[in-house]
Amino acid sequence: MSTPPEPRPLSIAEVGELASAILDEVDRAIVGKRDAVGLVLLGILAGGHILLEDVPGVAKTLAARSLCQATGMSYSRIQFTPDLMPADVTGSSFYDARRAELEFRPGPLFANLVLGDEINRAPPKTQAALLEAMQEHQVTADGSTHLLPEPFAVIATQNPIEYEGTYPLPEAQLDRFLLRVSVGYPDRAGEQELVQRRAVRGREDAGLHAVTDAAGILAMRAAVERVEIAEAVASYLVDLVRATREMAGVQVGASPRASVALLQASRARAALSGRDYVLPDDVKSVAEPCLAHRLSLLPEMWLRGVQSGELVRRCLATVPVPVAVEPESDDAAAASQGVSSAPDDLGAGIVSPA
Repeated sequence: MSTPPEPRPLSIAEVGELASAILDEVDRAIVGKRDAVGLVLLGILAGGHILLEDVPGVAKTLAARSLCQATGMSYSRIQFTPDLMPADVTGSSFYDARRAELEFRPGPLFANLVLGDEINRAPPKTQAALLEAMQEHQVTADGSTHLLPEPFAVIATQNPIEYEGTYPLPEAQLDRFLLRVSVGYPDRAGEQELVQRRAVRGREDAGLHAVTDAAGILAMRAAVERVEIAEAVASYLVDLVRATREMAGVQVGASPRASVALLQASRARAALSGRDYVLPDDVKSVAEPCLAHRLSLLPEMWLRGVQSGELVRRCLATVPVPVAVEPESDDAAAASQGVSSAPDDLGAGIVSPA
């Protein structure tokens, strides 16, 4: 696999502008779901994978395909079925008689953006074939390691209503997804606009254009890595994750991997908001889609109809939030808050409540 070109460094302002342009382009195909699509883009920029969980027909597949078209990345789609084998996903080696040697033939995983449609319809053996790819960005076959293209992201879909003939994703697999996103039905005005657009367009495809390319997405990811987080906000983030392990009704809380995932998602949220420092509001805005799918609830909670997202919201309501003070150019004003205003201390203006 060839090494991608070194991306041109982007400023945080450029990241926000480029992300807005990508979402504007996707809006041409998907009506009224900018927030949900924005979360998927946020997950990609944070370097993670996304689980789209919703009923059929709400544009889950269309959202993945439209994002791929707008970002200019390579795309492949895997329809998960009960008879799908691991080699059908990762690829396999075949014997080349002319050269008298084994040659690896890449599977559909070898793309920048991979859509795993109805992932819970494949047996556990096939689901497990994704674990190495999602975590290590590589595939091992016949003792040889093959690197996946960069950037690499998996967008998986599943139907939360129909469970007949499905294999629930194990906790180890769920933990690999940075975010779980629900698209939901559009409101009436949005649905009417969707119908009108389709009638006027005269064809199914919205004809989206690439706003950037794979190198541009890598540059956006690099900019997200430069977003800083103050010690008080990092402490708040950790306290929030740890609270999920101590809450009544939770059998297994969010793992340390969830803390890192929440950090990356919060940094991406800050970057998309035009800031190079994380605020508590960034953490709060991505906490539920980042943490809810990582919780295992006690059976009595399921019997009472309590959802994991509700427990995350309880944690948000109980964990003390640090007081956020935005950096100011006036040294005296910053000093009055007990905060340094040095340029390399952006985001340090977060102080814990007395």
